[in-house]
Amino acid sequence: MGQYDSFADDLTFEAQVKSLADEELLDFWEETQQLVKMLDQEPNQDLSDFNPEYEKIILQELQFRNCQRTLR
Repeated sequence: MGQYDSFADDLTFEAQVKSLADEELLDFWEETQQLVKMLDQEPNQDLSDFNPEYEKIILQELQFRNCQRTLR
C-alpha cells in the first residue's frame, strides 16, 4: 500500500504521486476519500485548513496513466 511521505524534503507531492505504482495510487486515493468522509463527520472539525489540491493531483495522474494505456 502506498503512502505519502510528508518528510521527504527533496520530493514534491506530485513527484511522490508519480512514483507510486497504479494499485498504490488507487489505494492512496481511496484512503484520502475515506479520510475526508471521517473528517466531515466530526462535529467540531474545522476543514478550512484542509487542502483539496491533493485530490486534483491524484486524479490528474490517474487520468494521465489511463490516456497512456489507451494510446498503446
